[in-house]
Formats: sequence, structure tokens, C-alpha cells
Amino acid sequence: MARLVKADRKGLRHEHSVPHKMKTPVRTLTVLFMGHWLVACSPAGTTDVLGPEYFSVSNISSLLLDEASGVLYLGARDSILAVNASTLSTTHPAILWSVPEEKRKICEMKGKSEADCHNYILVLQFVSEGQIYACGTYAFDPQCTFINRADFSLEVQADGSMKMETGKGKCPFDPKYSHTTVTADGILYSGTSSDFMGTTAHIARATGSEGQRVRTLESSAWLRAPTFVSSAVVRWSQGSSGNDDDDDDEIFFFFMEEAEEYNFYSKVNVPRVARVCKGDVGGRKTLQKRWTSFMKTGLVCEARGEHYTILRAVFTLQHQQGEPESTHFYCVLSSQWGDVSAVCVYSVADVVEAMKGPFKQKKSCESSPNPEAALKPRPGQCIGRDLKAEGFESSLSLPDSVLSFLRDHPMMENSVSAAPLLVRRGITYNTITVSNHNPAAILHLGTDTGELHSVSVGGQDATLLQEIPLFNTPVNNILLHQEGVMVSSGQSLARVAAGGCSLYPNCELCVLTKSQGCVWRGETCTPSSSSGSEAQGPEVVCETADVRCSPTVQELRVRAGLQIVLPCVQLAPRPCFWTHPPGRHTRLRHWDLAVTVTTETVGTYTCYCQDDRPGVGLGAGPGGRSQCPRAAYELVLEDRNMHRGWKGLYVACLFLGLLLGALLLALLWPPRPQHQRAH
Repeated sequence: MARLVKADRKGLRHEHSVPHKMKTPVRTLTVLFMGHWLVACSPAGTTDVLGPEYFSVSNISSLLLDEASGVLYLGARDSILAVNASTLSTTHPAILWSVPEEKRKICEMKGKSEADCHNYILVLQFVSEGQIYACGTYAFDPQCTFINRADFSLEVQADGSMKMETGKGKCPFDPKYSHTTVTADGILYSGTSSDFMGTTAHIARATGSEGQRVRTLESSAWLRAPTFVSSAVVRWSQGSSGNDDDDDDEIFFFFMEEAEEYNFYSKVNVPRVARVCKGDVGGRKTLQKRWTSFMKTGLVCEARGEHYTILRAVFTLQHQQGEPESTHFYCVLSSQWGDVSAVCVYSVADVVEAMKGPFKQKKSCESSPNPEAALKPRPGQCIGRDLKAEGFESSLSLPDSVLSFLRDHPMMENSVSAAPLLVRRGITYNTITVSNHNPAAILHLGTDTGELHSVSVGGQDATLLQEIPLFNTPVNNILLHQEGVMVSSGQSLARVAAGGCSLYPNCELCVLTKSQGCVWRGETCTPSSSSGSEAQGPEVVCETADVRCSPTVQELRVRAGLQIVLPCVQLAPRPCFWTHPPGRHTRLRHWDLAVTVTTETVGTYTCYCQDDRPGVGLGAGPGGRSQCPRAAYELVLEDRNMHRGWKGLYVACLFLGLLLGALLLALLWPPRPQHQRAH
């Protein structure tokens, strides 16, 4: 029996026993591993779900996990909850933080809907050892407060009233508007709209002393109708380079904005990454209380001429502890022209390199020397150990000429480019979390249909591990906790068992993840022992390349005149081609093949995709590359006369059945008595 837990507003737990069918079912998946197909039954693992019928809150917007205590904090509409991440049971009564009725009526009088005039808790961040900083929309008048972690209570003032401070610039007025926050040394950095109408947006150091608070300039060259997606801190001071000056630490912001450089009739939105320095306190005269280190550049994700330009989610992963240069940004993007999602990965080194490049200049017919070459120090630099040695104690000591140039040129010339690590057609991913499993990584992706997908990636190869349907609404948050994945939608929360070694459905993927203590035994991936034979590579333990590149031929019985589509799914961004009988065929955009069935088009169809791994492939395809089959079909033309014969047989059987039924009824029907006949 699966266990569902309900938390009411008083913090009471109610347990409901439900049949096993409430668990995520076992699903048969077709998975692609490093260039070949495998069919695996992939159990989703135990899944506990708090759904709307069991949950006493709505509009779950923010999650915050305390790894040490295992407590998950949830920000929802008018309330904040603390949940045990392992059992999904509440640890304390829920905090109710609602808007007074009078204030709600004022909000509605300003033209806002009743649904929007509540307090949506959009920001939850740790700011100290014992405090959480929480911000909500508070009926279009954003407010923030402090939560004591020890007893999960709101901080109060001397008179016993709730302690609140303005949330302007920290949390949007409208619960539907985009926002992002991150903390560094207890200070909140935010990207959000900062007015009632949502027309003005800033990236700011939103808390701290008044002298520390800085933000972006009110200029379309800096931010132009941005949609904020994510933010992250990169601590260069905690690396092995010997630079312990935390003023060199940087905060990165990811967002979409209208591209000023594209002067088209219609607005063009493009993905960006911006960077500011943690030690930046603004300029003395020029850029006073404004960032002196704000720089931004474009993100490019493309393959084979297809561009993915809608940034939906970002996850920041430091692959090696103590090495900030190993930080990578895993970005989920989609295409403007179709239902396609892609994952592109950008290293922090590539982003920093772009920030060190030339600044974007306004195009003109006149040739002029590069103006920033004569400026010292270089505009946008962090005031770290090197610049302090040159006499620049803080950003307040930077020359006006340097600040004036940066004010007018925040955009870099060079973009950061990457090829997709993963491409999925017909699926929209809107959130991502990544677990590091050297030499591979596992992507946990949430869809707009409420599913959780797990994909293992290594190099340029991607393997679909499992697809788990969880909710009827889009996934909006994913967090990792121990061996589980915490997933939320606006109405529900789920914990999905990660599965450990059993998550890997095939031999090669299991062997390649031996650093996690997994080995292939028989037909399953299991924890390893100290046996020496378990240290063998995939070419020894697993099947041969010829077997791995031999998909099962699927026989399809078809009729003349029918139009069918033969799928060929390629997760990795590599080209594919088909071998097929002569006739009329139309290849679709995502390597699928459309076939109009005739007597000439029946036969064998095989989809080959490029695979550059040594020892894999069945020969060379176009371009001389090694090719491996992904899918194979045999089209067999059905005989219409055979169907007519079967239909005649069905009619005859039906008639015979009716005749026998009537005869049986006549034999069994009791005769009428003689005296009834006389009447």
C-alpha cells in the first residue's frame, strides 16, 4: 500500500491507505544509449504524492531545502509549510500569512482580480543560521518577513506584531511575473519587476546596509523588458587558486529580453546571461548606487541550423568541490517555431571569456579605434586583489571615464555558444535539476504536462532512463534530497525514489557509472562488491557492437493508400538517414519518415544515425561517418480479399448464432397449459 499524507492548516497529519495502483506504474520505455536502441521496463520507484485533494494549500510557488535537517519549506498562497523531505509529513503547524480583508478590497479596487489579491510566497532564502527570509506579493504590495527556523514561527516586534519590511525590488507585485533570487553571505540578490504595473525591472543587491544596495541603471541598454529565469553565485574565493578575496566572487543572472541589436518590425526575445561582482558598491558620482560591474552577453544554442532561443530553466552545477572553474550552467531552451526542447550546457569559463572580450559597439559607417583599449582599469572588472594592489580600494575609486563607458556599453560582442546535449520533439521542458555522477550526469527534467523525465548524459550521448507521470499541471520545481527527487506543481508535491543503480536499464550505462559503485550482473545493474572481475569495461562485460546496433524489426501490416509515419528518435544531436524501398517518401523534421503505402513502397525501412564511438557502427553512411541503426520496420501489404472473407465469416457466424439461439429458446420455452388454450 502506498501512503499519502495530508497536512491540514493546524499541522495535523492524516494518513490514507490507498491501493498500489496509486503508485507510479511500471512503464515500458524505448531508450537510446550512446547511439543504439534498447527496450527496457523501467520501474519508476516508490512515489509519495501530496495532491490537491490531500493538501490544504494551493499555488505552491517556491521550495527551499535544508540539507542538514532534511526539512523542505514550501511557499504557497497565504501560507508557508515545513515538510519532512523523507516522509512528506509536516514538522510544524503551517504559518498563515494572509492579507487583511480591507487591503484585499483596495487591491481589487485598483483593477486586480480577486485571485491575484492574495499573498503568494514567491521568495524563500536562508539568510543566517537560524533565519529564513520570506517575501510575498501581499495583494500587489510586496512584503518580506523573517522566519525562525528553530520553532518555525514568524519574527515579531516588541509590541507582538508581525515584523515586516517592504519587498519592493525583491519580489514582484504580480504573482504571474518572473523573478529570481539568490543569497551570498546573507545578502539577497534579486532580479524582478519593481513597480505596480510591472514595466520596470532591476537586478539588485536588495538587502544589506543602505550603502551596499545597488541596482541596474534605468536604461533599455541594460535591461529591456526582461523575463528572469535563474541566478547563481560563483565563489572564486573558495577555489584552489589562492585568491581568497571574496570581492572577486560573482553573481550570474539568466533571463530573456527584447534584443536591442535587432531592429526588426516585430520584437525579438533572446536569452542572456549577466554578471555583477559581489564587492561592487557603485560609483562615487557616475553610476552612483548602480552596478559598476554589470555586463551581459547572449546565449546561443543551435545544431544543424536549428536555433533554440526561449530560455525556460537553468541549473548551476559545480562538478568538482572546491573548484569553482568546474561550474557549468545547464539550460533548458525551446524553439520559437515548434514544440521542441533542448538542453545546452555552458561552462563558467566560457562565460567569463566572453566577458573579457570586446564590447558591442553601435554600428556606424565611420571607422574608429576601439575605445575601451585606452581605459584603465578595464570596464566591468571586479575590484579584487589585483586591482586593490594597483590602488583601487573599491568601485567608488574607479575613474568616471571607465564608468561612463560601461554605462553606455553593457553588452559584449561575443556570445556564448553551445550545441544541444539533448533534443526532444513534442515535449516542453520547463524546469531542470542535475545530479553529478562522474563520468556521466543525470538530468531530472519537468514537463508542462506534469511528468518527470530522467536522462543520463555523458559527453555528447544521452540516454532516456525513465518518464514518470506525476501531476495534471506543469512541474514548477525539482530538488534533490539524498536518494530522492522532490517535485512540485502549483497544487501538489511528490517524492520520487531516484533508484540508485537500478535506475540504469542497460549494461553499458551501468558499467560506465562504476564510479557510483554499480556493476552489471546478469540482466540488472546492482551495487558492486570487491570482485576483480567487476572492473571490466563495457566492451568485455556487455554485448558486442553488432548486437547493440541491431534493433528488433517491427512488422507493420498496412493497406494501400494509407499514410503512416515511421519514428526514429535521436536524443543526441547527430544526423540520421533512412534506407527504404523506392517510392514516395517524405522525411519529417525530426528524422521520422512519412510513407504513403503502395505496392512499390512495402518492404524494409531502417533508420541509421551517426555514432562516433570506437567499435560501434555497421559501416559508413553519408559523409563517411560510422552509422548505427536506431529503428527498423517491415511493411507488409494486407490482402483486401482476405478481409472480405473474414467479414463474410463473421456475418455467417452471427446468423448461425442467432438461429441456434432461437432454436434453443423454442426448446426451452414452457408450453401453455391446455385450459388456457380453451379460453
